[in-house]
Amino acid sequence: MAAIELTAGICERLQNTDNDNDELFSTQPVVQFLSFKRVPPTGGASTMDRYRVIVSDGVNFLQSMLATQLNHLVEEEQVLKHSIAVIEKFTCNLVQGKKLLIILALRVVQKEAEKIGSPAALQPRGGGSGPSIEAETHTPAAVNPAPSTSVAPTTPVAAPPQTVKSQTSRSGRMVTYPIESLSPYMNNWTIKARVAQKTDVRTWSNQKGEGKLFSVTLMDDSGEIRATGFNAAVDALFDRFQEGKVYYISKGKVNLAKKKFNNVNNEYELGLERTTEVVECTDETDVPTVKFNFVTIAGLEGLAKDSLCDIIGIVKDIADVTTFMSKATNREMTKRELTMVDTSGYSVRLTLWGKQAEQFSVAPNSVIAFKSVKVGDFQGRTLSMGSASSFYPDPDIPEAHHLRGWYDATGNEQSYQSHTNTTQSGGGPNFDRAEILSLNEVKTRELGMSDRVDNFSSRATIAHIRSENIAYPACPTCNKKVLPMGDTWRCEKCDTSHPKPEYRYVFSMAVADYSGQAWFQGFNEIGRVVFGMSADELVDIKERDDAKYNQVLDNTIGTTYNFACRARQDNYNDQTRVRYGISRILPLDYHEEATYLANLLLRSEWGR
Repeated sequence: MAAIELTAGICERLQNTDNDNDELFSTQPVVQFLSFKRVPPTGGASTMDRYRVIVSDGVNFLQSMLATQLNHLVEEEQVLKHSIAVIEKFTCNLVQGKKLLIILALRVVQKEAEKIGSPAALQPRGGGSGPSIEAETHTPAAVNPAPSTSVAPTTPVAAPPQTVKSQTSRSGRMVTYPIESLSPYMNNWTIKARVAQKTDVRTWSNQKGEGKLFSVTLMDDSGEIRATGFNAAVDALFDRFQEGKVYYISKGKVNLAKKKFNNVNNEYELGLERTTEVVECTDETDVPTVKFNFVTIAGLEGLAKDSLCDIIGIVKDIADVTTFMSKATNREMTKRELTMVDTSGYSVRLTLWGKQAEQFSVAPNSVIAFKSVKVGDFQGRTLSMGSASSFYPDPDIPEAHHLRGWYDATGNEQSYQSHTNTTQSGGGPNFDRAEILSLNEVKTRELGMSDRVDNFSSRATIAHIRSENIAYPACPTCNKKVLPMGDTWRCEKCDTSHPKPEYRYVFSMAVADYSGQAWFQGFNEIGRVVFGMSADELVDIKERDDAKYNQVLDNTIGTTYNFACRARQDNYNDQTRVRYGISRILPLDYHEEATYLANLLLRSEWGR
């Protein structure tokens, strides 16, 4: 195979060029990678790793960073030390005299190769010694992370139409930086970004004074970032930003993100000033689109309370707007609840608040994509729109087209399982894949042997279900056991009689995994999941057809579930034993399980 030639002198040209060199930045240089170093996320900020890379042209080498969307190339070993690649898209940051190359897109042309030449380091511009790249990628000690604020003038100032004067190239084309490349070391920058979400103006008043603020979430092809304006910036810029539109933005401050108020996946945030320049982009080419990272409605069970997620589904039911008095703030609030379903067979309640609830005008059975909605755990799993949330009716994306076809064909006629059906009333511990214990570990750790209740997560397969006393006759009002009395059923607690009881499940089943076996106890909602029917239906089958009843029980054998359980001591016939009660049961979602395992491998040292 013919030897591949590196692009001679590209490192020196990148070191010495200005960012308005259109000819250079439109090239696709061939370089060799000398090393990769994983840079962990800074504390309290982005959770994504980044990779520092040394690139070589055979004569010199240059420090660079991979954009996070290329992380998988290193993690999946698609690119190795000494690999040769074409850099298809890139930009440069000047970090106190040193050029930092940001690689946005690349194509590997030779995965395994020998080192070419003896590349040497380049001298920084002006001969100074800037900080190391490693210092740039960690939390800068000299940067003030506080958001920039401005004092509101007595009379709001209407900002005149602005134009960006300093960020154009020699050819007249706007020079922009990807959001991914922004850092507090940069002073002169312009980004081209879409407004994915815009909050209302919020006010505050405390001992230090009063003020107002608003935020926008900006996104481009490389990532997203939160931008916040205070006081005078609100007057100057709030009306200028419109959701869905694309803008050139410059003359703001890049600060460390305050994660207490900012849940966007970026370690930095922008401070908007009264003098920040915001110009609407009318060029339809290279316009960034909203990116989603969807989870299925069934997959919500694996997400932590208060986490944010993106979902797409069919809005099956739209409730009317309701108002109520908040106990916490003693203020009247407005909400509207939607019922969302998807191909996973689950439904979830999603709540809109305030103006979003009042102005919601999407027709029932439409496809809606939601971005950054908050996960709640009231009666199982719920979703809620917040200040950082947005929704997109009938988006033109493959997932929406797939949902539309599925729902029109079969989805509109099927029934859906609510997350409230996977837990007992009163709630309980959540299932945590990262904390799964084998049945043998549960016993050797002596969970439940102390005076307190121990919670644990397990994955096990049903081996046997006791067929006797699988349900009890209950009062339809209080769920307590009722006793037959003539032609009626008597509830001592309610002091009432009923013509017939409502049967509720209470059953024991042996479950097994690779390490052993244990007996789990399930109650009514657990039984609905295991048997696929109500206790009334199963008791009716038992009374009419014993063979069919046994067949229903046999059909459950061999089914594997994820369990969240409580272990506690119990006394029976003067003997102390441990009972394992099922608090939550989840049918296996093999896509979710495979995704979790794949991510676990990628994050492990072995996977690197």
